[in-house]
Amino acid sequence: MITGIDHIAIAVTNIQKGIQRFIEDLGCQLEHVEDVPSAQTQTAFLAPQSLRLELIHPLDQAGPVQKFIKQRNQKGGLHHICFISDNLESDIQKLKTKGYTFIQETPTIGAHGKKVVWLHPKSCDGLLIELASYDTNN
Repeated sequence: MITGIDHIAIAVTNIQKGIQRFIEDLGCQLEHVEDVPSAQTQTAFLAPQSLRLELIHPLDQAGPVQKFIKQRNQKGGLHHICFISDNLESDIQKLKTKGYTFIQETPTIGAHGKKVVWLHPKSCDGLLIELASYDTNN
């Protein structure tokens, strides 16, 4: 079952400037920065009062986030929304029976070691949606 929103991801062309903007100008606190080689990104999680924001930047100027930025004339923007699942396999099956398509057929490991799967934007009115589970057993 989907239990809430984990984070909203924003693609940025300069991760250090993005971090600085959200900390100094918008009052967020930096939680964590890590490279996610499976997604070819560097991520920075920032927390305002009640929600986490994730800034994502392409590693080695490659991968899907680089393609996203290039398609937007070298500008970043809203990339995806991540929902938390307490049973990822069950939610995948439920959504498949409802006709949703996925970018990949099986979950991979994302930031924070979460198990993640991506719904294709064509299934969600153009929005990329990530489903994530902190329980790597389901």
